[in-house]
Amino acid sequence: MRISEVNIWVDADACPGVIKEILFRAADRLQIRTTLVANQMLRTPPSPWIHALQVPDGFDVADNEIVARVEAGDVVVTADIPLAASVLDKGGLVITPHGERYTADNIRERLSMRSFMDELRSGGVQTGGPPPFSMADRQAFANALDRLLAAASRS
Repeated sequence: MRISEVNIWVDADACPGVIKEILFRAADRLQIRTTLVANQMLRTPPSPWIHALQVPDGFDVADNEIVARVEAGDVVVTADIPLAASVLDKGGLVITPHGERYTADNIRERLSMRSFMDELRSGGVQTGGPPPFSMADRQAFANALDRLLAAASRS
């Protein structure tokens, strides 16, 4: 697969703006079609490679749209673990905004941990939220995206 045949899909509702900026630069530099999917109106820079797809409000509507459209070898940017599992089942590649790559080898463990944390929260345990987004996270994402796009072009 050539890099020009790869699509990047972004679960954009919760994706940090700095990550979107990195994706916009990569899309233009590498001429990769990049689509931000969200249930709200999104601003994107003028580019033939960058698109926004607004879906109706509703539980998992954006996730379901990404799963319906993703093809083997496409890249999806999301922190949503169930979405990541569905994308991996279709042969897609997944990276989080923090630069972590979800794979067939680690997704089941992540799903189990997510379920465990949900049980704790439903029992009233305060589990805290994610750490603040840092410069190191930006760099980790940019490096992981480069590696992932290289892998996508080889598959």
